[in-house]
Amino acid sequence: MDGSKGPSDGDAAEDAGDGNKDRTPGGQEAGAGASDAVLAAGSFRITASDGRAPWAAPGAKPKVVYHDPSIPRPQDVYLIRVNNCNSPFDHVWLERSEDGTRPIHPLEKLPVEQFIDRNVPESEPVRPADVDDTPFTLVEDLKGLTELVNKLKDVNEFAVDLEHNQYRSFQGLTCLMQISTRTEDFIIDTLKLRIYIGSYLKELFKDPTKRKVMHGADRDIMWLQRDFRVYVCNLFDTGQASRVLQMERNSLEHLLHHFCGVTANKTYQNADWRSRPLSDEMIKYAREDTHYLLYIYDLMRLRLQRESTCENDLLLEVQKRSNDICLQLYEKELLTDKSYLHIYGLQEHELAAAQLAVVSALHQWRDYIAREQDESTGYVLPNKALIEIGITDFFGLLCCKI
Repeated sequence: MDGSKGPSDGDAAEDAGDGNKDRTPGGQEAGAGASDAVLAAGSFRITASDGRAPWAAPGAKPKVVYHDPSIPRPQDVYLIRVNNCNSPFDHVWLERSEDGTRPIHPLEKLPVEQFIDRNVPESEPVRPADVDDTPFTLVEDLKGLTELVNKLKDVNEFAVDLEHNQYRSFQGLTCLMQISTRTEDFIIDTLKLRIYIGSYLKELFKDPTKRKVMHGADRDIMWLQRDFRVYVCNLFDTGQASRVLQMERNSLEHLLHHFCGVTANKTYQNADWRSRPLSDEMIKYAREDTHYLLYIYDLMRLRLQRESTCENDLLLEVQKRSNDICLQLYEKELLTDKSYLHIYGLQEHELAAAQLAVVSALHQWRDYIAREQDESTGYVLPNKALIEIGITDFFGLLCCKI
């Protein structure tokens, strides 16, 4: 869901969350509080059997823990292997330019007008059945994945969303893929089926005749490329449509309420999606991210068509923006001699050259360990701790010399 992919405030959130991205406080993984940062440093949290802290008031809602220390790493459970070496990501499934210098996204060869359907019916679209009244399949094995592929071959459009986790892995892991057609909802366990997703789904996502509807797809597009070598053609991003229509807010939560009268349950916005088995509440939350998207797409497309003019083609503008998102190519974070200068929080301190040298050395060590063990840098050594060590060590050396 869109709301789970925006940054949050504070160094604690950065350290516990998107530890690899030193320039920002966090990504989808943001939302972790100071207690999660302490957890990352090796402490633990005591909870009651129902998930509440023992000091919480009776009747208080259980806290959904973003970083659950009891969950074994999916890399170990499902033997997930990734290339974390300090070299650029190789888009091996893409054609190369004639001079071989860059990969070519399949969308580059397709005109944007090809994806614009101006045959918008004047009648209002029919609202889909509620989530509880819609057939649902949890796809956990190859048989289920094959059946899903066959169903998607028979439709012209489907909605897509991903649930992701950055913690305890260097580049992050896509934990779930939600797909909805006009009649069914599906959730793919992308941890169990990781090595099969690309070969089974890449042609469907690349097919320019099939519309893919997503919301705020910027990061989802990157994760599809990084984890599954999947590249998207013919995207309609409802987040971009909401901006073109100048709606009050652009979040999926707002669109669900505005168009469908659905109040999204934000409790699981920052849940630990590595958790298995998925709870009923987590499944319902994940399904809602795509269940209504095709209906929202219908309504937005109708509005875009009605509000367009000869001078201002709103459908074309949304399609151009959606294409631009798809054309982005994932880039692995690379370590350089200057990378340590972008550590979140470093700019708040006026460090001497010797202190910066210590910080730089610690940063390089942390990066090496994180890549080697496929850990998040924030788990190996949080930014705040790294900076404090650099400062303390410097003054310790001064004291010794005095």
